[in-house]
Amino acid sequence: MERLPTSAVICEVGPRDGFQMEKEFIPTARKVELIDALARTGLTEIQATSFVHPKAIPQLADAEEVMASIERVAGVRYTALVPNERGAGRAIEAEADGVDVVVSITESHCLANTNMTPEQAMERAANVARMGEDADVEVTIGFATALGCPFEGVPPYSRVEQFVGRAVEELGVRSISVADTVGMASPRLVYTTLRRLRERFPQATFTLHLHNTRNMGSANLLAGLQAGVTRFDASIAGLGGCPYAPGATGNVATEDVLNMLREMDVETGVRLDEVVEVAARAREVIGHADSGVLQAGTSRKLLGKFEGTQAKTG
Repeated sequence: MERLPTSAVICEVGPRDGFQMEKEFIPTARKVELIDALARTGLTEIQATSFVHPKAIPQLADAEEVMASIERVAGVRYTALVPNERGAGRAIEAEADGVDVVVSITESHCLANTNMTPEQAMERAANVARMGEDADVEVTIGFATALGCPFEGVPPYSRVEQFVGRAVEELGVRSISVADTVGMASPRLVYTTLRRLRERFPQATFTLHLHNTRNMGSANLLAGLQAGVTRFDASIAGLGGCPYAPGATGNVATEDVLNMLREMDVETGVRLDEVVEVAARAREVIGHADSGVLQAGTSRKLLGKFEGTQAKTG
């Protein structure tokens, strides 16, 4: 195995990516409770909500109220996803620490998701980036379907590089997210794509956004680590999906990712046992979860039980 980074940052996206797929409205107070609980686990970045039109995603119609109600823990960045300039203005007004805007690089998915072409979506992202610069708020441009599209398959690497290049070299954006939007990617694709992007754009910081639709999320995350990526989106209890991506299921589960990284001695600064407790609370609120650790416990918890049994029988 290639030498891995010694540390990694986990960006918690459950309060946005996870909640947006729930049909039954989650009370704002419960959302705030979960965000506050996550902020006390050692996580340093939480995507708290999305400033999308309420008719588009009613679950997130309380974005302003959520941002106004959360307890701002020192050392934690509270970011928000925005669909356009108006959403960016709302997020900045709500004092989001960072703004994320997404561009789907395949024509069919972009039209289904935003009713515009990728080129038009890129212009919108450029406007958001300028708004962030004027407000001194970091903007991340995320590229959806960069690792697979449900309508067109895997886009050529040259197209991915073209869009990332526009963000980094033309707009001066340094924070880039690369997404496996529907969980189509393989570890080899993740490794080769992220390695080439990091070599081509050394001035950029890359985040890997993975879905676990086909149970390759953890393997793809390891491939990203091997390619030198040290920032990963993850969702508490494995919640999530995409309303415009057929078949997409949840993100890689935060607790599963943390368990794997801990077993490989990759430091995150996050207290896994506390995250598992929050995941259990999230399952109570949502009514379901997709997480191996939540179901079976952490590796070390199992080992402790095994050692205890050995001591009793030895």
